[in-house]
Order: sequence, then C-alpha cells, then structure tokens
Amino acid sequence: MSGTGAPAADELQVPAPTAAPARMRGQLAELVFDIGAPIALYYLLHAAGLSNLLALTISAVAPVVSVSTKFAFKRRIDTVAIVVLATIAVTVCLAITVHSPRLVLARDGFITGLWGLWFIATLWSRRPAAFTFARPLMEGRRLLGTRSWDGVWETSADFRRIWRVSTLIWAVALLVDAVIRVVMSFTLPVDVVPGLGGALWPVTFLVIQVVTNIYYNGAGLYRILGARWAARPRV
Repeated sequence: MSGTGAPAADELQVPAPTAAPARMRGQLAELVFDIGAPIALYYLLHAAGLSNLLALTISAVAPVVSVSTKFAFKRRIDTVAIVVLATIAVTVCLAITVHSPRLVLARDGFITGLWGLWFIATLWSRRPAAFTFARPLMEGRRLLGTRSWDGVWETSADFRRIWRVSTLIWAVALLVDAVIRVVMSFTLPVDVVPGLGGALWPVTFLVIQVVTNIYYNGAGLYRILGARWAARPRV
C-alpha cells in the first residue's frame, strides 16, 4: 500500500480471467488438429497407395482448413497464420519443383525456426513474446498472484527481466526443435518422420514448461506477483 492509502500500481487487483480456460481449450483443440490432421492424412493417403511426395503434399495443406475456419468465424487472419501458410506454400512449391518429399517434411522445422526467430525479435519490443502468451492464462489467478501485470511491468525491473529471459528460453528451445526436425527430415526414412515429428511436439513443450517454471520459481516471479505462498521472509 502507498502512503496515501491507495494501492500502488504494482499491487492493483485484477479480475480472475474466467474466459481463459475456455480459450485455452479452444487453442488446444486447434493445436491438436493442426498437428494431428496432416499426420493422419499422410498415413491414410500413403496406405492407399499414393507416393510419399503426393501424400505429403496433400496432407501439408490441412492447416489451410484450420485457418479458413478461423477466418470464416472471426473474419480475420493473424500474422502467425499468414507466416504458416506462406511457409507451407513455398515449401510445397519447391518440393514439387525438385521432386523432394524430404523438403515437404522439413517444413515443420522451417516454421518452428521462424517462431524461434520471432521470439528473439520480440526481446526488443514493448512486451516480449513469453509475456504476451502467458498473460491471458496467468494474470489474475489468485494462486499465482493477483497484482496487475501492467503495473508490475512498469515498476519492477526483475519482472521485466524474468519475461525477457523466459522469451529467450523459448526461442532457444524452438530453434533446437527446428534443427532436430530438419535433420530428421533429411536423414530418417520418409514414412517415419511424420509420426516422429508429431511425437516431438509434446516433448518440446513439456521440456520448455519444466525449464521455465523452475526458472520462474527461482527468479521469484510469483513473489513479485503477490502470491501468498511465495512471500517467504528473507533471512
């Protein structure tokens, strides 16, 4: 509390994000479709006798369905969707030109690499990517602390540093994931890569979540946000 009796900017309470669980479920469903649909479609088409190149090329356009659905309901396409679609289009065109199914397989690595580079680019923006993605899911939850993130951002250098470091962690993890995907695409049997690539997604995100949450606790994120369980007296 400030000397005037009014709450300080970094102590303002924010309402619990009641829409966050539904939004998170929707995003999870979209993610499962975007990852699972191309893999399932590839194996179905390949089992039906189509060549690796043709099956991969057809299955690569599955995310277009997701983007089109979003546009139909929300009447907008975000920047991420545009980048994904552009990468798919360029990769498929090149793959058909050089007749290389491995180039189509590598598209996930290219997209993940672009995500990693974008995370790095946001380190110099007003709000880093990790902050932007985490805020709707975390802000206002009493267990994690109920201080206003905008207020804390303006007053706490430690809070700003935490989110820039977290963004860098995500960027490095995504770039490593991208390299692994590209290497798999050009070294492993073609029909093994789609399934293995799909299995790599949860592993990557689990590792990121474990590492970042260990970092958040060590750096005092929840103490800064006002979580009571994290407010331990210093010896």
